[in-house]
Amino acid sequence: MLLRSATLDDGRVVDVRLRGDVIESVEPALSAQDGETVLDLDGQLLLTAMAEPHAHLDKAFLSERIANPTGDLMGAIIAMAGHRHLITYADTVERAERAVRLMVANGATLIRSHADTTIENGLMSVQALAEVRSRVADICDLQIVSLVSWPVTGAAGADNRALLRDALDAGADIVGGCPHLDDDPHEANEVLLGIAGDAGRDVDLHTDETLDSNKLSLEDLANRIIATGFPHRVTASHCVSLGMQPEIRQRHVAELVAEAGISVVALPHTNLFLQGREHQHAMPRALTAVKALTSAGVNLCAGADNLQDPFNPMGRADPLETAALMVMAAHLLPQAAFDTVSGCARGALVGSGRRIAPGQPGELVAIPAATVREAIAFAPGGRTVIHQGRVVSGSSPQDEINC
Repeated sequence: MLLRSATLDDGRVVDVRLRGDVIESVEPALSAQDGETVLDLDGQLLLTAMAEPHAHLDKAFLSERIANPTGDLMGAIIAMAGHRHLITYADTVERAERAVRLMVANGATLIRSHADTTIENGLMSVQALAEVRSRVADICDLQIVSLVSWPVTGAAGADNRALLRDALDAGADIVGGCPHLDDDPHEANEVLLGIAGDAGRDVDLHTDETLDSNKLSLEDLANRIIATGFPHRVTASHCVSLGMQPEIRQRHVAELVAEAGISVVALPHTNLFLQGREHQHAMPRALTAVKALTSAGVNLCAGADNLQDPFNPMGRADPLETAALMVMAAHLLPQAAFDTVSGCARGALVGSGRRIAPGQPGELVAIPAATVREAIAFAPGGRTVIHQGRVVSGSSPQDEINC
């Protein structure tokens, strides 16, 4: 495929040739070849396709069915537990697939979703998302994290540990969990890393999703990875309590996280909604320590987390909405905010796809905007989304005869 007249984020107008699922060339002008499909972007902004690094597709669109009257994290957890009987396998598949297709239409071709893995829910969410993954394989890549309940430590955690291993056999790709909610967060880190190491899987943990500055399992996680040389990708999501530490402590932990190679996912939608309600004076933004992490060189990503469910009644399944919140709430400039939902997110999930350059994956999105800032501000529709070198949403390319 040949993409004509694409504006890159540095202002250059170029032609981009895709050969199969890889970018072959990026030049000021390229001639169409025999039989080549040509798409004239007419100056639209061409960017690396976005990614959703942290979703909960099994909960998407439950707001009208399951209310969270208290509006906080434990209220959402309790509401989900109390209404689990209202959720079926078929219903989960339908809602999750609808959410994925919205994300793809908005420019995300790589999605990572956590799936509730609890004694009450069993493997239902994992199996439902595995079905969705097969249904959407032609338009995006979907990764499934088994979000195991707590505890995972000691005798009390035996059933959860067994269920996590079953989930990996049933279709989950990645080990997940909530160490900070365990009776022993440090031991929980060890258990979850151990299971992932035995299975040869990446790890993505809900980490320190609390404003309690006394809880900081992220530091222990980084130290364990440094000490053991854990060989797989590790992501720490939320990391809210890091933002409640003194700056010198933030910098120290951030340097450890960078040394360990941990990617951190900030989740402004849900944390702004759930956290801080008990702080009516000088209310915290409930985000991680963005400045300390980026200054230390940590790969910082951003995700939407929940989509219209008890944990977050809002959301448009659009990574540009997340980027806008990272500008407004996390004080990132627009290009850096876009990177958190694009190149940085792709780096955390698959390790590649950060640039529009020869040899990079053919994962692209064209947006009718002049600049990245304008794209984030207006979040325009009419986007053309390319996955594995093919248009999967938006404009249909026109065949052009090569003269």
